Order: sequence, then C-alpha cells, then structure tokens
Amino acid sequence: MKPAARKTTLMLASALTLVAAAPAFARGDPVAGKALVWTCTGCHGVEGYKNAYPNYHVPKLGGQNEQYLVNALTEYKKGERAHPTMRTQASSFSDKDITDIAAYLSSVGTASEK
Repeated sequence: MKPAARKTTLMLASALTLVAAAPAFARGDPVAGKALVWTCTGCHGVEGYKNAYPNYHVPKLGGQNEQYLVNALTEYKKGERAHPTMRTQASSFSDKDITDIAAYLSSVGTASEK
C-alpha cells in the first residue's frame, strides 16, 4: 500500500472509530415537551424576571442547545447543580420528559427573535 493510501485509510479508520465511540444522543419529542414546559414559563418565560433571593437574572430557555438542556436538567435532578427550585422541578420529570422538554425548548426561538 502506498504511503498516501495508508495515511488516508488510517485517517478514515480513526474517524469511524470516533463516530462509533460517541454516545448516542436521544432526541426528544418536541410536541410532548411543549405540554410539559408550562411549569417552566412561570420563571423562564417572564421578560426581565429576577429571582428574589439570591437576586439574579433568570435565563430564557428558548433556542438553547438541546443537549445542554438535557444535561442541565439531569444535573439538577441528581443534585449536581445547586438550586432548590430547579432540583424540585427536575425531580418531577422522568428522563423521557427531560429529553422531550429539551427538544421543545431548543426548537423555539428566544423572545428577542419573536
């Protein structure tokens, strides 16, 4: 085998190995997720909303990266992120609910885009 062909073959094999080794990302159902986010809009759907204590801006979630949302909700559910309200909310969702919520929220635009 020629050196150039060997290099191409090794690069292709490496790329395929990386793709095969990557964890599968389960996409949620945005229609099911839309029915679940009504509890989220009480804080995350109010323009300019700030938490009373501690005082900080509550982020908008529309258009956020789907995998980021899955990770964040899962971490709140497991207690790996410290926020009592979010932990309570996330604890009420199944893993499927979390992927559905993330699918829906990532599919809608932010308030500034509407």
